Amino acid sequence: MRLKRTHLCGTVNKSYIGQEVVFSGWVDRWRDHGGVVFIDLRDRTGIVQVVFDPSATNIPTASTLRQEFVISARGSVRSRPDGMTNSSLPTGEIEVLVCELELLSKAHTLPYSLHDDSPSQGETDESLRLAHRYLELRRPNLQKNLRIRHEFLRAAREFYFENGFWEIETPILYKSTPEGARDYLVPSRVHPGHFYALPQSPQTLKQLCMIGGLDRYVQIARCFRDEDLRADRQPEFTQVDVEMSFVDQNDVMKLHEGLMKRVLRAVHNVDVTTPFRRMRYDEAMRDYGSDKPDTRISLKLIELSPEAQRCSFQVYKELVEKGGILKALCFEEKEPISRSELDGLIKKVAPFGAKGISWVRIKKPGDWQSPQAKFFDDKLKSEIEAKLPYQSGAMVFLVCGPDSVVNNALSALRLEYGAKLGYKNSERFEFLWVTDFPLLEFNEEDGRFYAAHHPFTRPHPEDLDIFMKSGGKPELKEVRACAYDLVLNGFEIGGGSLRIYDSEVQSRMFEVLGISKEEAEQRFGFFIRALQYGTPPHGGIALGVDRIAMILVGSEAIRDVIAFPKTQKATDLMAEAPSPVNDKQLEELSIRLTPKK
Repeated sequence: MRLKRTHLCGTVNKSYIGQEVVFSGWVDRWRDHGGVVFIDLRDRTGIVQVVFDPSATNIPTASTLRQEFVISARGSVRSRPDGMTNSSLPTGEIEVLVCELELLSKAHTLPYSLHDDSPSQGETDESLRLAHRYLELRRPNLQKNLRIRHEFLRAAREFYFENGFWEIETPILYKSTPEGARDYLVPSRVHPGHFYALPQSPQTLKQLCMIGGLDRYVQIARCFRDEDLRADRQPEFTQVDVEMSFVDQNDVMKLHEGLMKRVLRAVHNVDVTTPFRRMRYDEAMRDYGSDKPDTRISLKLIELSPEAQRCSFQVYKELVEKGGILKALCFEEKEPISRSELDGLIKKVAPFGAKGISWVRIKKPGDWQSPQAKFFDDKLKSEIEAKLPYQSGAMVFLVCGPDSVVNNALSALRLEYGAKLGYKNSERFEFLWVTDFPLLEFNEEDGRFYAAHHPFTRPHPEDLDIFMKSGGKPELKEVRACAYDLVLNGFEIGGGSLRIYDSEVQSRMFEVLGISKEEAEQRFGFFIRALQYGTPPHGGIALGVDRIAMILVGSEAIRDVIAFPKTQKATDLMAEAPSPVNDKQLEELSIRLTPKK
């Protein structure tokens, strides 16, 4: 390389007029105006216009340059002619008259245009972009996203270091300790028939750091889960992993309110108010039908189960008698919703298990328009209207059934219609702590409890006696956890808890979860033994880096903030991974493949 870069493309302005500069970058656009060649030269900082004027220079190769060629150019900065400035560019007032050019690399014709900024419309187009991800990385929007992600992590690291944390790395090749999703397994060559697992999170390891007396641990940790994917999930992801000794729940929450305040200031120059709002899990489910409610939307769900038992609609009565609930979503019908849209509501709630949905249009008090209106007498209508936020000009959606079905269905409609009808303040960053989660979840199919968070979460101190002594399902279902989730704009961006530090409580947890002593020893023996050597009270949190970055850049897909993401089928189209390996590699690992039936 003959010419040595002196400046980045997007950093030069009119204060540099008259100076000589050397730029290096990609040809973004190329224009020939009667022998005078104009090129928009691009690097990650932006674009600068460079000019090849035959009357002033003798650079015959300039006419052969094309899109995405890589060049270095030396020249002098000058003002653009009157009427030719570009106010949308930081460099829009100047251009560079080139006196020396070096062609560093040519480019084939691109498989698609990098200037097509329209969203991907089909699977073929999206697949093409992912297969050429190195070209996508040249797009200014994607580079901006990755810069914001970098600024977020830089601010986070500085914050933790200022607050006495040590950054400590934990193993990637580790023991399989199932935590809710399938492990990615790595066969051992030197121990045939044995496997490492890629960590779903460094949970036991960071707790061992506290047992080891390290007091405050932080890690930007890579985690791996073999699970079905969606727009905000990837098989490998990054989290800010934190653990602290001698703390209570408020200590962890207060610290991370300070972190998010720092991040929003660093990335968007926005001040957020602390402390963040706190909401109990049962309150979140009651009012929003979700444990991660988007509180930017003012709409709430209304419980109508008592009224369902007094109406003459047999479907409602029977479902509530079987333990179900009736809830309503009510909003001002600013513009009439068409009958076809109302008839199509069933398709929107069916994916959540709802067998049906009713609607009621309240023109004025007592005046109900609905196929179900005849099942409610005037007195019951009046009682229901008293619970609703609108008495006239209102639309009410009603779903009845098991609580999980009702909450999930109406929560989805709340998000859709809240945004569509102007009940959502999209300009705000709305933080929320959700607390007092259930410690356990009971699975009716296999008749056993599972840890709602993970098996190392401390029971709430007020419920500890019940947890340690109760053998009954009803009592255990009511035990709360010392667990807390951080929610931002309707996304769970972090989850944490205080941990069990008493070996007897930990053994009781394994017992409640149906894990035998032998299985507990096989899975977690090293950890159980560590608890017996003096364990400090401790707790922590894990923040989803990809999800936070996604929100910060204003996207709804985490692949927009990951340099090399995978598809929803967990494949890397660029590298064509996963891929077969040869027989010799399998033989070294003592693995034999058998056809899947």
